[in-house]
Amino acid sequence: MHILLVAAENSALKGAKAGGLADVIGEVGPELVKQGCSITTVLPSYGFLHVLNPSTYRFSVTCFFRGFPHQVDFYEATASNPRDPVQHLIADHPLFGETHQQDGIRQIYAHDPPDRPFATDATRFALFCVAIATAIIEKRIGKPDVLHLHDWHAAFLLILRKYHPEFESLKSIHTVFTIHNLALQGIRPFWGSDSSLDAWFHGLSYSPSDLADPRWPNCVNPMAAGIRFADVVHTVSPTYAKEILHPEHKPDVYSGGEGLEKDLQQAEKEHRLFGILNGCAYAENRDLQKTGFQALVRIFKSSIPAWLEGKQTLPMAHFLACLRLADLESFPQNPSILLCSVTRLTDQKVLLMKASGSNGKSGFEEILGFLEQEKGLYVILGSGEPAYERFFTDMSARFERFIFLNGFSNPCADHLYTNGDLFLMPSSFEPCGISQMLAMRDGQPCVAHNVGGLKDTIRHQENGFTFSGATLTQQVDHFVSTVKAAILMRKNTPDEWEHVCRQAAAERFSWQKSASLYIEQLYGGFAG
Repeated sequence: MHILLVAAENSALKGAKAGGLADVIGEVGPELVKQGCSITTVLPSYGFLHVLNPSTYRFSVTCFFRGFPHQVDFYEATASNPRDPVQHLIADHPLFGETHQQDGIRQIYAHDPPDRPFATDATRFALFCVAIATAIIEKRIGKPDVLHLHDWHAAFLLILRKYHPEFESLKSIHTVFTIHNLALQGIRPFWGSDSSLDAWFHGLSYSPSDLADPRWPNCVNPMAAGIRFADVVHTVSPTYAKEILHPEHKPDVYSGGEGLEKDLQQAEKEHRLFGILNGCAYAENRDLQKTGFQALVRIFKSSIPAWLEGKQTLPMAHFLACLRLADLESFPQNPSILLCSVTRLTDQKVLLMKASGSNGKSGFEEILGFLEQEKGLYVILGSGEPAYERFFTDMSARFERFIFLNGFSNPCADHLYTNGDLFLMPSSFEPCGISQMLAMRDGQPCVAHNVGGLKDTIRHQENGFTFSGATLTQQVDHFVSTVKAAILMRKNTPDEWEHVCRQAAAERFSWQKSASLYIEQLYGGFAG
């Protein structure tokens, strides 16, 4: 069975990762090969991936886009792991290179102004998809048995498959659409913009009602099209597949179908909706030796210069981090407990830290106040929305036992997973989550909101700690009380704590199991 994985990211290639989507593409492919499939992945170059990774030119296709012919070149790239058995293709076109740079670092996704959301990316992915469709019908890729499309970026292939006469033959190919983040839907106008469906695909004969967003009938919703038109719809955890069948109820509960619950209910009614938990990579003979605390401080310090490159002034977040780390070097005293988070700073991930509990204080203030009392330390590694970056910078100024590392570094993240005592992951919603799996893999239990993939991976007081709440205030209160209870368990009942740690380390969320379910539930019966 030949599977073509179409996605925006791929962790198998250097520089092609922005989030958990990349890990899925990079890790499930080799396991599917082990189970008898032939796997090809394809993603855009973003102007640099075919240069950054060792690549060989394979072929070009000419496709019509915005009313003119465009040549798109395809390269075969060598994965970072030389034993990777997957074929990795990179599509290159000048339009794909219109990627914003932030502080000199190439960004996979563009950051358009609020009045033109998704404008740059939607145009790029629309061209990307018509190039893939052309490559398939011209037999340059080889006709796949399954087109496995990931998130809204790849959903334009389903629109072309349904409505474009040139791509009629794609209807014979079984399609799977995976939802990684339902909150991002790629919504654009049908017309009236250079980034619109009519501007991209001239003369496309479609029914607007079939493609329209339920809330904005003058706009095409690629995520909705993926759900409506794919043969199979897949989410990355069983619990999330159930949660998205219900309307969202913000701000008290951040879960639900994000406006697409009726489409998802229809998919479930037609037995097209499946939830399969993502896996996690488990290396053989993984070295779990903890780093001494002072060595850990030096690792944190060594990451900051890369985040400062290109900046004219020292940002306050980095200044405070340097100050706190210098204090820890000058007055060495190991914390009684090390709390960690590795996260994007968005509403989804950290709202419950900033929101107020029943006493009027933010959940984060309550936790840091308790850590001051217990002489613990909390380290957050992450970046994201400016409002959250300012919030954590302010907290860093107020609380000496909090270090905010405003950026991302793989060595920092790896050492936090390995050396932390308690990992905090209070996501308001979580399609699957990978951070909890990585922390548990190294024997670090998590405090997590009992939603989505977190509910599917963490059992309260068995391999970690979970909380819930019917309102936002309750969620904050229960988050804080659960963190305090976990810290006190470690302090007062070490045997119970060690049992939880051992259970966390013993969990195995294997890609072998996930890939087997892919073949059975998503691909089953569609081999060539």
